[in-house]
Amino acid sequence: MSDRLGIVLAAGMGTRMKSDLPKVLFPVCGRPMIHFVLDALKQAGVGRILVVVGHRAEAVRTELANRDVEFVEQTERLGTGHAVKMCLPAMAEHQGSVVVLAGDSPLVQVSSLESLFNEFDRNRPACLLGTLHKDNPAGLGRIVRSHDGRFEGIVEEKDATPLQREITEVNMSTYVFEAGELRHALQQLRNENRQKEYYLTDCPGILLREGKDVRALPVLKACESFSINTPDELQIVEAEMQKLGYRSY
Repeated sequence: MSDRLGIVLAAGMGTRMKSDLPKVLFPVCGRPMIHFVLDALKQAGVGRILVVVGHRAEAVRTELANRDVEFVEQTERLGTGHAVKMCLPAMAEHQGSVVVLAGDSPLVQVSSLESLFNEFDRNRPACLLGTLHKDNPAGLGRIVRSHDGRFEGIVEEKDATPLQREITEVNMSTYVFEAGELRHALQQLRNENRQKEYYLTDCPGILLREGKDVRALPVLKACESFSINTPDELQIVEAEMQKLGYRSY
């Protein structure tokens, strides 16, 4: 559908991969991992895709030269919120939903994206987070809910109380925003943290504090919890993809 815009974050270096290759270009099943993300977005009906490039941007542009995507440059690495802010001029006129995904998440499932879009189309919240329940949530931001189940926020593990650390519902950095609300939240972002970075994870909280409708939907599959930060994790993801029937290229 033409009212769906996708933003794919693809500016990272992949330092722990022990290579100068942009992280999203590391091959999984013989193919640069970002292609799996782009395929999933297209299959879920996303009509327009912005790819945020940074580290060795030219290599990513070259790899995706035959794909129907637009490129947005992030020249400074100032966090995920800053990366999405770079898309503001390109999405200035967009009305409808905006899905934001990491380019290093090749196990993103079309069915999960469709579930999120269906929920968004039904209720038109300001922001919808795709979450999942993970038996071992160590290291991940926990989803805090009120007694009646409403989303109250994301608490990072280092800031979590012992009780909050027992929460198994986690944030996987999969978001669907209403375009105008995303533009508004991005303008409010501050970098008042140790890293002096702008975090996309702050946007749901900004909207919630303003009384906007922010929801978390635990529809992501277990396989979508796999991240790729090291060569070992890359092998784990590749094995999982083969198990799920992804073909090798």
